[in-house]
Amino acid sequence: MPIKKDTTGKRWVEMDLLLPGTPEQVWQALATGPGNTAWFVNAEIEPKPGGALRFDFGGGVKSSGEVTAWEPPHKLGYVERDWSQGAPPCGTEITVDARSGGRCLVRMVHSLFTSSEDWDDQLEGFEDGWTGYFAVLRVYLTHFAGARAGSFMVMSYAHGDARAVWQRIAERLGVLGANVGDRRSATDAPEAWSGVVEHVYQDARQRMMVFRVDAAAPGIALLGACDGGVTSNAAAAPTSTVSLARYYYGDDLTALAAERDAMWREWLTDTLKA
Repeated sequence: MPIKKDTTGKRWVEMDLLLPGTPEQVWQALATGPGNTAWFVNAEIEPKPGGALRFDFGGGVKSSGEVTAWEPPHKLGYVERDWSQGAPPCGTEITVDARSGGRCLVRMVHSLFTSSEDWDDQLEGFEDGWTGYFAVLRVYLTHFAGARAGSFMVMSYAHGDARAVWQRIAERLGVLGANVGDRRSATDAPEAWSGVVEHVYQDARQRMMVFRVDAAAPGIALLGACDGGVTSNAAAAPTSTVSLARYYYGDDLTALAAERDAMWREWLTDTLKA
């Protein structure tokens, strides 16, 4: 995803994706707190220009911002000033346009308010960061559009490259080698689940899978491993980051998500110590 620049030096990247649903359904998922909680991370969005915005990534990692554009169901803008330590503010603009066949074209633009090249690597990396979440978003809009959710994300670091770490995690879960359309059941996990593989992605530096869970607690699970991260021994290399996001659909599931969050954190720590 190439970085674009204008004559003032402002830098930005943009992504287009085609999503199922009406503009109102897509807007609900992208521009509201409950909508983001159902496919991304726990969020709060005050629905007006100047409104407060907060994303909670779990483990004490949060990002806050301010709504800069609010034109439902077609345009949302916001700025995050603390998205990365020492970084310039990051502005995000999301537009939603109806297309034929009950779909919408969504354009997401991330802009940095600086002419410096110091943050180009992170700006270019936004696309990788969204890959798994956009896959979850498609499954959500296809099968669970409008449903409320309880959700969490756990993240940990491990010695070894992403391929080796992925094999360890996926083998313990019983999903190693699964392809899109395969039905798998978690065999060694803090909660039993059975479901269908909806998305598989891998490249030179990361692996991920998205599952549509239909038993016992309906929802979606996103499992991923990518090269890079920090471990307790900074001199050790290579290192990988491992993450698991789980979305439960239904009313009043916040307590369930918090309970499962703690269980999965313990499981992930135990697995990565092996």
